[in-house]
Amino acid sequence: MLRLARSSIADKAAWTEAGVALPEFDFDRVAANTKAKPEWIHFGAGNIFRGFVANCQQKLLDAGLADTGIIAAESFDFEMIDNVYKPFDNLTLLVIMNANGDFNKKVVSSIVEGINTDKSRQADYARLLEVFENPTLQMVSFTITEKGYAITAPTGQLLGIVEKDIENGPDNTIHVMSTITALTYRRYAKGGYPLTLVSMDNCSHNGDKLKASVLTIAKEWQKKGFVDAGFIAYLEDESKITFPLTMIDKITPRPSEDVKAALLAQGITDMDVIITSKNTYTAPFVNAEVCEYLVVEDKFTNGRPALEQAGVIFTDRETVNKIETMKVTTCLNPLHTALAVTGCLLGYTLIADEMKDATLRKLVETIGYKEGLPVVVDPKIISPKQFLDEVITERFANPYIPDTPQRIATDTSQKVGIRFGETLKSYQKRDDLDPATLTAIPLAIAAWCRYLLGIDDEGKPFAISPDPLLETLQPALADVKLGDATSNVKEILSQEYIFGIDLYAIGLGEKIEGMFHEMLAGPGAVRRTLEKYVG
Repeated sequence: MLRLARSSIADKAAWTEAGVALPEFDFDRVAANTKAKPEWIHFGAGNIFRGFVANCQQKLLDAGLADTGIIAAESFDFEMIDNVYKPFDNLTLLVIMNANGDFNKKVVSSIVEGINTDKSRQADYARLLEVFENPTLQMVSFTITEKGYAITAPTGQLLGIVEKDIENGPDNTIHVMSTITALTYRRYAKGGYPLTLVSMDNCSHNGDKLKASVLTIAKEWQKKGFVDAGFIAYLEDESKITFPLTMIDKITPRPSEDVKAALLAQGITDMDVIITSKNTYTAPFVNAEVCEYLVVEDKFTNGRPALEQAGVIFTDRETVNKIETMKVTTCLNPLHTALAVTGCLLGYTLIADEMKDATLRKLVETIGYKEGLPVVVDPKIISPKQFLDEVITERFANPYIPDTPQRIATDTSQKVGIRFGETLKSYQKRDDLDPATLTAIPLAIAAWCRYLLGIDDEGKPFAISPDPLLETLQPALADVKLGDATSNVKEILSQEYIFGIDLYAIGLGEKIEGMFHEMLAGPGAVRRTLEKYVG
């Protein structure tokens, strides 16, 4: 039997017989190099990092284009390191799931250390300080989700945990942004060495969000005398510190029981899915789709890995912005959100199954091709039409990607303003287009409002995915029942801060209200309304 461990992968013939590709570099040499001269540390030890980012570095190591690995640091769910990294010698079994059912399997070995940021673990934190104080460090990257960069509440007030970090100073931080600021301060104090901090999270202007949080905390510490003015100058000096923008796109969903079973059938043991106390779903393996994009603003101060040799696109800031806008506002994210809320209402638990539903497929095709492409931002280096084709025909339709509408529906109130609102703004700005003529985007917004009832199309209750505005939004619909012809849904639709635009001023508010009330007519009304408008 095979087990994911360094001693086990030494038996190359057995792993090859199981169809698993193995690392082709001298791990001991790379680990020693990384210990002495670390170049890359990554915060956020989850699936997107293990299944995509770390694999990029693996390609360089296998090709002899790098001689150090990545240090993985976890700042939120410490069980990732304890239960997934250390027991398996920091190895990951990457399973690429092709739409035809073939699984390509590979052991990723580019992660040479796994550490936690918990200050009670003195050895781990000492290693963090050692890494940040080393002049050789080139890049600190992040996949900590958009929430990881937030240091203020929606009201603009600092989060309580961040206020405590500011009061306690750099030596006693808890929030990841405070910890990063403190570690960067140690680098400044050691010698003012250059460094590049790279957010690889799937959010708009990710590098700017990272920079804003770090600078805010640093300036508050300066006011309290914890750091000097030179540290602020260091953070703002782009010859020393940069925060490039990036766009990342790859689906690495929760570990699949089908993949686990396939691995076990091939004699690979100890592949159990792990659910941590913080509700992280993970495993020794990462299952992922074939498609992947990582576009990075090429703005580094202390050198960088040659990741262009591993498929990463390096370009200028404007192009990164355009690619991110293309994806988030037109070619992927709006379609995902439409499938998420309608899928929950219609009882689907898999995105791929939704794509077999002719009505739902037509809904997202209409949002993408008919309503989105006329105003899409074209980055030139990636074709919006080809990207959209790939999303609809290959990515969403892949039955082996266990991605759920319930997962994607999380935090929808934080997404609709970008995913739909930006297209609405573009229509409003154009003399030859009228937002009031749109159908599928208003239908998706109406479906989201209907989703907020927590009652599916059969009239049965379902669990609404987490969303920070649920306590604000749901009271407006508290008394709404199937069969009602009126409601207070306008209280939601009139909130410009949610949609990024006044839906009533552009002639869509009443239209969406009407669609919402049609979906309330009774059991099956959601399906009938969708079919009426796009079926």
